[in-house]
Amino acid sequence: MARSTVTSPKVKTAGRRTERANGQARRATPKAPMLSLQQLISQVKDGQVDTVVVAISDLQGRLMGKRLTGPYFLDHVDEGLHACDYLLAMDVDNEPLPGFKFTSWSTGYGDMHGVLDPTTIRRLPWLEKTALVLCDVQTMDGKPVEIYPRQVLRRQMERARQLGFVPKTGSELEFFLFRDTYEQAAAKGYQNLEPYGRYIEDYHIMQGTKAEWFLRQIRNGMEAAGVPVENSKGEWGFGQQEINLRYADALEMADRHVIYKNGAKEIAALNNVALTFMAKPSMAQAGSSFHLHSSFWDARSDAALFFSRNGGGPHGMSTLMQHYLAGLMAMAQEFSLFYAPYVNSYKRYQASSFAPTATVWSYDNRTCGFRIVGHGSSLRVECRIPGADANPYMAFAATIAAGLHGIENKLPLPPEYRGDAYTPTDLPRVPQNLTQAVRLLEKSRVAREAFGDEVVDHYLHAAHLELKTFDGVVTDWELRRNFERI
Repeated sequence: MARSTVTSPKVKTAGRRTERANGQARRATPKAPMLSLQQLISQVKDGQVDTVVVAISDLQGRLMGKRLTGPYFLDHVDEGLHACDYLLAMDVDNEPLPGFKFTSWSTGYGDMHGVLDPTTIRRLPWLEKTALVLCDVQTMDGKPVEIYPRQVLRRQMERARQLGFVPKTGSELEFFLFRDTYEQAAAKGYQNLEPYGRYIEDYHIMQGTKAEWFLRQIRNGMEAAGVPVENSKGEWGFGQQEINLRYADALEMADRHVIYKNGAKEIAALNNVALTFMAKPSMAQAGSSFHLHSSFWDARSDAALFFSRNGGGPHGMSTLMQHYLAGLMAMAQEFSLFYAPYVNSYKRYQASSFAPTATVWSYDNRTCGFRIVGHGSSLRVECRIPGADANPYMAFAATIAAGLHGIENKLPLPPEYRGDAYTPTDLPRVPQNLTQAVRLLEKSRVAREAFGDEVVDHYLHAAHLELKTFDGVVTDWELRRNFERI
């Protein structure tokens, strides 16, 4: 629920954020400890690195790839990653799914080519002598794979840059921490797990100290891996934590986001505890969010564009920001699949839970889907709709596309909502379930114009299969409700 946030350039103080964002951004963010390709080669040669993880993002935003030995990497550094193309056509169980146009059993599930992006090279300090490099994905004849999440985001960033904008974003991610290991949790059927907390610990320093031995490893590990962190804090659920990442341009932020999620789970496994980024692991507890902060900057001057020093609109919003926010609101329902991609995602949208139910906007109001935060040059939009289960590449791409829709069409900003947005019944709502989200995206002309038919159809098909899978299982709820009583 993130009662204090981080993302777009900013910093937390006692009760308010300072204006460290946007205008002062270059000074605010320290240089990340990244490696050049030549530095990585040198570290492999002198024995500092003996394993190179070469990875891509799958449809779920998880890292998939191979671990190369140091000597093999040196001999084949120009080859990148050859991997089965079913990695972009499978579910969370890694089951190859039928019906995709991109690849299928009928095509034989061939290879695709991961092209190393040397700007992503970093050491992973929680894994001994290990470095990581992310890839862009091409077909084997060298064409970009348009449905690849990183490519989807790259296309939207290119659209923005053609108009003179650089989209910058930041992630606030929540998770639940348990004393059980992942293996113990599975053996229990993920029931009756022991959370790392017995009461609401939002901002609670003493309670947070109990898990500090672990949280400190994540914070410091991410810093050393080129994923700068602002802070960590206790959250509203039992054993729930939030770790906030420093802002960056949207592609870099998405890379940091997936590295952080993968790394946090690896660090948990190495320490015999478990954590989950499920949007709603328990109806008795708060859900876990991915509060998405965003703003546009000038591509030439690197100046923030959302604040008007000449008065502007409400709360100092520039005309550009008003159109941008109007676009986010206009597309919030049609693009909801990219913010909430699973059946479970929609269980999070509960009244009085700090997860939004209404797609309205207000300044510093946590009951609204869009919360305007910051002052002066740090003014930005916090979209509270995504859950911690969202793929950041797709969530950022949807945000940029929606903002550009508002800007290009000069959409007027609806009036600010004031008060408790959970109470009224006549406000525009977040879809109540995945079925509604799928139907909205199916009808979205704007989505097809922004992403293309190939991308929209691919992700719609994945959602249809998610629904089919869910409809084909008997849940614990059904057994408890019906076993004896019917």
